[in-house]
Amino acid sequence: MPFSACACVVAIPPSDSPAGPGVPRVAVVMGSDSDLPTMQPAVQVLEQFGVAVEVRVLSAHRTPLEMVEFAQMARGRGFKVIVAGAGGAAHLPGMVAALTTLPVIGVPVQSRALSGVDSLHSIVQMPAGIPVATVAIGNGLNAGLLAAQILATADPRLAQEISDYRDGLHGQVTAKDSRLQQLGSRAYLEQMG
Repeated sequence: MPFSACACVVAIPPSDSPAGPGVPRVAVVMGSDSDLPTMQPAVQVLEQFGVAVEVRVLSAHRTPLEMVEFAQMARGRGFKVIVAGAGGAAHLPGMVAALTTLPVIGVPVQSRALSGVDSLHSIVQMPAGIPVATVAIGNGLNAGLLAAQILATADPRLAQEISDYRDGLHGQVTAKDSRLQQLGSRAYLEQMG
């Protein structure tokens, strides 16, 4: 998919954010609109928790001035966490982290040439003093969850919602285990296929 120079902004419904109703608390940024399928799970899980999000396309290489302006103004605009996804050279998360003291969560986007290992290495190998929390290749969902957990340190409602989410995961796994024990592995596999 070709790069689009759009500055996509998606407003998520207001939450009970300490920064005020409707003020985005998390920014989800990516180097190209082709990264959106990887980043959308972060947006969706934050939306599920009622966290206001702003979504942007900001390339470290193709729109560097816009990226710098965004990162330098992020704290003043009320953001608490930035989730940044990039593929290939994947400089966006590190450059954003260099320009703000907000927590930055990097999402390595799977690339064609090296299956995202290049993206992972570019994001995770930050120099001492400029950290970027990095999730697994292509795992926008975990980035969104980590952003929510960071916010939840100062938001009891959000902390409870995350706890409920985890309880739901627990319930799904125990239900699968129970069904597996009931059917046996061969019948369980047949039902899966």
